[in-house]
Amino acid sequence: MLELDQVRAGYGAINVLWDVSLKAEAGKLTTIIGPNGAGKTTLLRAIMGLVPVTAGEIRLNGERLNGTPTWEMADHSIAMIPEGRMVFRDMSVEENLIMGAFHKSHRQHVKRRLEEAYEMFPRLRERRTQLAGSLSGGEAQMLAMARGLMSDPRLLIIDEPSLGLAPLIVNELFEILERLKAGGRTIVLVEQNTERAVAVADHVYLMQSGRVALSQSASEVKLQHLHDLYFAR
Repeated sequence: MLELDQVRAGYGAINVLWDVSLKAEAGKLTTIIGPNGAGKTTLLRAIMGLVPVTAGEIRLNGERLNGTPTWEMADHSIAMIPEGRMVFRDMSVEENLIMGAFHKSHRQHVKRRLEEAYEMFPRLRERRTQLAGSLSGGEAQMLAMARGLMSDPRLLIIDEPSLGLAPLIVNELFEILERLKAGGRTIVLVEQNTERAVAVADHVYLMQSGRVALSQSASEVKLQHLHDLYFAR
């Protein structure tokens, strides 16, 4: 579904990604892991058109994606759940969710998708009139994920969902990822919890210094070897 072919990208004169090639197959969960500064978030930003691609090509279902403005990604049925949640703090939980279906092609489905969001995240139903800025970290992450699903994207990109969360909330989030995967959703996940990330994935990529250092089926990944590469031991 999603292919990157020899992609380079960065910020001004500073190049971060060096000839990155990877694939995310339809209906599968692809995990990208790596230490801080490996280029994981830059990679997601390049896919979403938030940083310019200076070489190589990004394709979605065979169609060239690089050069597409970020605000048109919804037209391609792509949604991103960013690191740090980035909820609208001065809006209610329900208003945040409705913003996830702001694109005109999704507005007619708001009522049904709100109900689906509340079924998947029951705590949000209880908090639906509460300001998003007053939520706990775990609740805010649930809101960010639910908002990303409001457009019913074919490709869901998630950046560091477990960062800073309590273990019980992390368990809930990974259970939801399992459900989304079982439902056939295509997911690209950047995650710092390597054990959980590999366990939920179909395919694993390890990035180091802006390059792909490992590409392997999740079922074949040996965690000790992965950690040796991760920490450059």
